[in-house]
Amino acid sequence: MVAKVILNPYAGRWQALNRREEMVSALKASGIDFELVATASPGQGTELAVQAVHDGFNPIISAGGDGSISEVVNGIAQAMQESEEVPWPSFGIIPLGSANDLVDNLGLPKDLDKAVGAIAAGVTRMMDLCEVNGRIFDNNAAIGLEPYITLIQQRITRLRGTLRYLVATLRGVVDNPQWEMHLEWQGGHYDGPITLVTVGNNPRTGGLFYVTPHANPFDGLLTFVYGFMPTRLQILRLLPRTMKPGAGNYVEHPDIHEVNSPWLRVHSEKPTPSHADGEIQSEAIQDLEYRVIPARLPVLMV
Repeated sequence: MVAKVILNPYAGRWQALNRREEMVSALKASGIDFELVATASPGQGTELAVQAVHDGFNPIISAGGDGSISEVVNGIAQAMQESEEVPWPSFGIIPLGSANDLVDNLGLPKDLDKAVGAIAAGVTRMMDLCEVNGRIFDNNAAIGLEPYITLIQQRITRLRGTLRYLVATLRGVVDNPQWEMHLEWQGGHYDGPITLVTVGNNPRTGGLFYVTPHANPFDGLLTFVYGFMPTRLQILRLLPRTMKPGAGNYVEHPDIHEVNSPWLRVHSEKPTPSHADGEIQSEAIQDLEYRVIPARLPVLMV
C-alpha cells in the first residue's frame, strides 16, 4: 500500500518546510512507498485527507503540528462517515510542530528518524476520538476562559511565542469573564457560575498545560474539568498548578471538578467562545454537546 504524507509547511513557524528534504530522506530510507503533498492554506489538510481516503491511500500521515494533525484527522473522519463498513486507514504522525502535544501525550518519538521508523513498523493502537457539535477533536476542546484567552492571543500582533500567550493570559485574567451554565453528563449535572469547562481526550495542551491531567485516549470516555474561581487573584494562584502533570495539579482544588463520562451537554446563559484542538470554532455559542467515539482511529505507535 502507498502512504499519503500531508505536510503543513508552516508548522513550527516554517520549520516544517525547512525540514522537508530531511523528512523525505527518512521516508525513503525506511522503505515507505509514499506520495507527498503540502497544504497551501488553513483547512486544506482536511480536504487533502478526504481525497486521500477516497483514493485508497493507507496509511495517511500528518507531517506538522497539532493543528495539522487535527485537520487531517477531521478529513479522515469526514471521508469515513460515507463508508462505515470499510476499515479506517492507519494514521501516522511526523512531528514538525512547536508544541507536539498529541505526540508527547501518546509517547511517540519526536526524533524524525525514529518517528518515521515507528510508522514503517506498522503497529497500530485504536485511539478514541471526541466530537463537539459535529467537529472531531483528538486532543482537547474548551469553552469559557481557555478560548477567551486564545481570542486575545490571536489579536496580539507585536509579540510571538510564549510571551504572547503569557500576555494574553494576564489580560484574560484581568477581564475575569464569568458565565452561568447548565452542565449535564452521565450520572450528574451542575447549574451555576463557571470560569472554564475544558474537555480532554489527552492530558496536555498548549505545550505546558495539563488541563485534564487524568485523561486517557484509550479508555472510551471523555475527561472534562469545570470550575468557578470568582476573583482574579484566585485564578492567578491556580494557573501555575495547571502546569503540574501529577500531584499538585489544579484539579485538586475543592472548587475544580474532574469528571469522566461518555458525553457532556452544556448550555450557557450568555454566549461563550469555543475551541477544538486550539482552533476557534465559535466566538459566541450557547449550546454544545460533546461525545467520545471509542477506539476509532488506528494510530501508528511505537
